[in-house]
Amino acid sequence: MKIKQLDFSDNPLLLAPMAGVTDVGFRYLASYFGADATVTEMLSARAMFHNPKKTEFLTLTTEVEKIKIAQIFGHEANFMQEAVKSQMLEKFDIFDINMGCPAPKIVKNGEGSALMDNLPLASKIISSVKNATDKPVSVKFRKGKSQENFLEFAKMCEESGADFVTFHARTVEQGYSGHADYEAIAKVKAILRIPVIGNGDVVDKKSLEEMKQTGVDGVMIGRGATGKPWLFAELKNKNVEIDKFSVVRKHIELLREHFEESWLKLYIRKHLLWYASDLPMSANLRLKLATCDDIDLCLKLLKDAFENA
Repeated sequence: MKIKQLDFSDNPLLLAPMAGVTDVGFRYLASYFGADATVTEMLSARAMFHNPKKTEFLTLTTEVEKIKIAQIFGHEANFMQEAVKSQMLEKFDIFDINMGCPAPKIVKNGEGSALMDNLPLASKIISSVKNATDKPVSVKFRKGKSQENFLEFAKMCEESGADFVTFHARTVEQGYSGHADYEAIAKVKAILRIPVIGNGDVVDKKSLEEMKQTGVDGVMIGRGATGKPWLFAELKNKNVEIDKFSVVRKHIELLREHFEESWLKLYIRKHLLWYASDLPMSANLRLKLATCDDIDLCLKLLKDAFENA
């Protein structure tokens, strides 16, 4: 798949944007294990100007990331347009517009998936961003909010100038429950001339093959990679030695380069639990990881657990 000057390789695998998950360390690991492109956590276009320091830490990247995508969200075309001109985002190769987030606080503000109910505004935002940059622009969306209007929405994205789209085939009401509708993905692929990235429920080789049957140009992987950034290596049949504890330790080392320990020990708890999810954990170990107050101690506990598994 090639988008303008960017060559993703054939049938690329992309790491999805996940709030509180796809930090700079996790994106490094996903890239190391084979992700062809990575996407930041959602970046508020308005916050980039009113609270830039809070946003800047979300834009940290590493040289290991092959194709860097910044995902922005907002409901004001002028702020979205200015966001892609920001020096903060100069290092990114692609700008993705979030029009699929189902989080209530995002939808309440008329952002994310709320824009699927307002095609004129969604079109204005896409064309405004497109006119503000020479870099590729993509749009991520769902099946629909108040109605399943994904085909109409997909065509609008193409007509408004999007270079490609990512389709998460669930409705807003579904959130992350139920199953992604692969038939809907095939329908979107059939009507668009621009590339289509499929998103939803790819967690192993079997589900990857099922997604590829839709005819998509690439696949975006989200929750299947939590606690398992080496999933990309497995899906690509890469001959990479995987030492799970070393992966956890590297993740923490990368984050320690940028963040204070007081913040990190709280943030890292969910990642530790994800990394340990396949272990036969005792209630005591789970509690200690969930209430981590000493990262080095938790690392030691996790190392022992991996060795004894």
